[in-house]
Amino acid sequence: MKNSGKFIRWYYALFALYAVAVGFYLWYASANTVPDIYKGTPADPATFMSAEELRASETYSAQRNWIFFVSYPWIWGVYLVLLFGGFASRWERMLERKKLPFAARIAVIAVFVSAIAFVARLPLGYTSYMLSRSNGISTQPFAGWMRDRLVATGIDTLVTLLVAIVAFWFIRRGGRWWLKLWLLSIPFTLFMMYIQPVVIDPLYNQFSRLSDPVLEQKIMELGSEAGIPAERVYEVDMSAKTNALNAYVDGIGSSLRIVIWDTTLKRLNEEEILQIVAHEIGHYVMRHLEWSALGAVGASLVMLWLGSYVLKLAIRRWGGRCGIHQPGQAAVLPLVLLLMSVLTFVSLPFSNAVSRQAESAADRYAMELVGHAGGAVSMQQKLSKATLDEVDPPLIVKWFRSSHPSALERIADAQAFDTAQK
Repeated sequence: MKNSGKFIRWYYALFALYAVAVGFYLWYASANTVPDIYKGTPADPATFMSAEELRASETYSAQRNWIFFVSYPWIWGVYLVLLFGGFASRWERMLERKKLPFAARIAVIAVFVSAIAFVARLPLGYTSYMLSRSNGISTQPFAGWMRDRLVATGIDTLVTLLVAIVAFWFIRRGGRWWLKLWLLSIPFTLFMMYIQPVVIDPLYNQFSRLSDPVLEQKIMELGSEAGIPAERVYEVDMSAKTNALNAYVDGIGSSLRIVIWDTTLKRLNEEEILQIVAHEIGHYVMRHLEWSALGAVGASLVMLWLGSYVLKLAIRRWGGRCGIHQPGQAAVLPLVLLLMSVLTFVSLPFSNAVSRQAESAADRYAMELVGHAGGAVSMQQKLSKATLDEVDPPLIVKWFRSSHPSALERIADAQAFDTAQK
């Protein structure tokens, strides 16, 4: 146990160095500068942001990116403490003495771990929330923010509990448990994608038909031209929580729909709204959600196979220090969650690159559907101003955080499209 304590101290010492190094990198890299070729063009933030907004964007971008990059290793440290501190193994022995069945033991440990992870994440989450409030982006009162965090934690805990019970049932039976678990995960993944917009999202926000009947008619005409049913377009009340602008496509099969934030409808003009709706129609028509589901299924196969291999190695190398001797022990749960988090983080550059390709394709589809780039440039400028986004983020940020092309790239593409049309 002495060596375990030394390991944990070394981890947090390295974490502190990492946090400082990332902070320096982001502070100096988030300068809101653009290549010389774009200076003075609509892609240059100096042309559509005030000097105060530019400073706020640089500072806020560096701060929230820092929180993102330290949040992963921070929670990894929590899992390591639960493992190397012997907490997970002691919980397991305590529950065994109470003669609880294995499913009950894994459920109790899942609740313990989720509660500790929630408390551990709270300082960074609260800091992020307060930064958003102080920069005029979030409008949500603290009570509403905390309620959303508790709801999200409750849903995550329930899903973790159910998945853990099933996963460990397979693990305890040995063999190629990862393959069996993957086959079972396919209908589960599709089910979760299906219920997300109709069951989970309404727990957070209120959805309705578009409040502007004239705009709704024009969107219906746009949808009709693209061949999608108009009843798939919804408005969501977000103005009580944020000043940010957004629209998205969600769900799968009969639950698939396009959702527009009410802030977007209030602060963008008609041409800009039609451009953003056309973009989401592009996702719908090109079946990006279905392709995303296939990608998730494929990624889960790789992660389960790789995770099973790393799990065996980790138990063989460090299991004795943690009181873990077999992968089927309930005390293994923090190690499984740790491996899942690490693999997810490592895979972000790949998944984000795929997502950026889909977003670029949807941008192109939108311009072709509308017939011109129209409000695409001003829309991207307003989106950047609303959230104080960097127009051209640092490379590391782009790899790990950017699921969409940068505003600079999207503005340049829109201008190139209009130039080609002339």
